[in-house]
Amino acid sequence: MFEGFSQQTVDFMWGIRFNNERPWFEAHKAEYQACFLAPMKELGSQVQAALLERFPKCGLNLKVSRIYRDARRLFGRGPYKDHLWLSLFRFGNESGGHPVFWFELAPEGWSYGMGFWDAPALTMEKHRVRIDSNPRPLLKLHNALARQDEFVLQGPDYKRPKPCGEERLSLWYNKKSLSIGHEEGLAEVIYTPALADRLTEGFAFLMPYYDYFSTLWADPDPREPT
Repeated sequence: MFEGFSQQTVDFMWGIRFNNERPWFEAHKAEYQACFLAPMKELGSQVQAALLERFPKCGLNLKVSRIYRDARRLFGRGPYKDHLWLSLFRFGNESGGHPVFWFELAPEGWSYGMGFWDAPALTMEKHRVRIDSNPRPLLKLHNALARQDEFVLQGPDYKRPKPCGEERLSLWYNKKSLSIGHEEGLAEVIYTPALADRLTEGFAFLMPYYDYFSTLWADPDPREPT
């Protein structure tokens, strides 16, 4: 049962940021496992179970990130991350053309939401073709997003906007990749069991968005002749 993160969790994140080297980490590895990794796994498992109970056919898998950076991609950084995230996803791979639900905890704050880590250009082209052919399903989701204040549309935009036939969906149409997320500082909620409920309710709201975007991969390739 997830009981919340602790001040020790936050202290560890700052500690690894400023002491990003093997001796320091090895001396604090037990602390990492007990106050950071274990509650992250508990949080993910509890939210996963709650969503599966509410949406029995959603079939979400859980993954908690590793603290170890890929040695091939250090780019002058230390070998450890100072943050962790969990992701829930329906398919066998949570990257590429499939969206995920995520929660991330970092020294400065936390975030959660639904979207693509880095959507392939083909996926976003299918997204635009779907808007062009039938904008009504996404327009319904757009309107629902506008009526709440927890989540916002995020993601990099094209420098040169592409013309969208449905003006109200222009922001969606012109994303290179997209997510729908919430970000805030280290609020009291992360130290309490209520965080699991907050994520569950948020992900439940985002489930129709996940269903919409998770089917893009199966749309026809617009580059191929019809």
